[in-house]
Amino acid sequence: MSECLIKIEHLRKEYPNVVPLKDVNAEIYKGDVISVIGPSGTGKSTLLRCLNQMDEPTSGRVFINNEEITDSKCDLSKVRQKMGMVFQSFNLFANLNIIDNITVAPITLLKMPKKEAQELACELLKKVGLLEKAENFPDELSGGQKQRVAIARAVAMSPDILLFDEPTSALDPTMVSEVLTAIKILAKEGMTMLIVTHEMRFAKDVSTRVFYMDEGGIYEEGTPEQIFNNPQKEKTRAFIHRLKKYSVEITSKNFDFIETVAQIEEFGLKNNIPSKMIGNIQLVFEEIVSTNIVPHMKDGFTINVDIEYSELSGKAVMKVEYNGARFDPLKDGDELSVKIIEKITSEVSYEYGDLNTIVLTFE
Repeated sequence: MSECLIKIEHLRKEYPNVVPLKDVNAEIYKGDVISVIGPSGTGKSTLLRCLNQMDEPTSGRVFINNEEITDSKCDLSKVRQKMGMVFQSFNLFANLNIIDNITVAPITLLKMPKKEAQELACELLKKVGLLEKAENFPDELSGGQKQRVAIARAVAMSPDILLFDEPTSALDPTMVSEVLTAIKILAKEGMTMLIVTHEMRFAKDVSTRVFYMDEGGIYEEGTPEQIFNNPQKEKTRAFIHRLKKYSVEITSKNFDFIETVAQIEEFGLKNNIPSKMIGNIQLVFEEIVSTNIVPHMKDGFTINVDIEYSELSGKAVMKVEYNGARFDPLKDGDELSVKIIEKITSEVSYEYGDLNTIVLTFE
């Protein structure tokens, strides 16, 4: 097994009005490239800041190379030299040119000879495609170029691990790919990295492991294949597929059909679902539920209708579940309704177990 670089035990961080980290436990091994994903406000950046002690954890322990950095006796300045940090906002020294931005820390902290530090800086600038900018100042560079310099500066300290706090969030879309490419180069070279990112395709391509954060901790973790293609938990699935949901429960034959159809339209418009798809969903709801299932039901029935729309795939799925005896409206229902449903859906299925279940897909 690879060497464990970071061990996190029951990490908790409280602020006066919020607790972003409730109980985080994880091990990060040499060569890991871990993408940390999840909704805003779930403690992703807080986790990174607690790892390098920019924010002091409320409780819990963090070990770097078997040394507990949450111990008050720990020499944090020494530990931080082995843990590079790349921020959203670059944090370059405006009064220094690019090569001096990269060499100042190795010369000052590592006592590296100036010539050696400059040679290393040139080598790193060449790697991130900016050697020709060595004598420029930060305000002469684009956002993407500044972030690549920030990456080179962090690597110049020969860290054991690099922490990236949403390194592309402050960039124009046109500049994102150049920064992600620089990070991919480091990943291929075996650099251990923990990357907070909203770039899902990048996370899927570059990571060896993915942490999905929610509910104050690492809600689900696994390989990119597991997290992006087969998430096991509902919140992970909803986040990955960017699912938007609408649900309604029907318990009376005199339910307000017009209100429900209007709510479906409102749900669709709010989530930018194509108008044609909204119309098809409304029509299928009318044909499958109002025309077929509701008239068939006996007293004491419950019909649950769930509609999910995936921003990622552009598909919508309607699931209709209802109690009572087996009744498949796709076989035993109104013939005209079935033709309409088959024409405007891409896939339809019916199952009978504890409940009758129909699943209809729209594309």
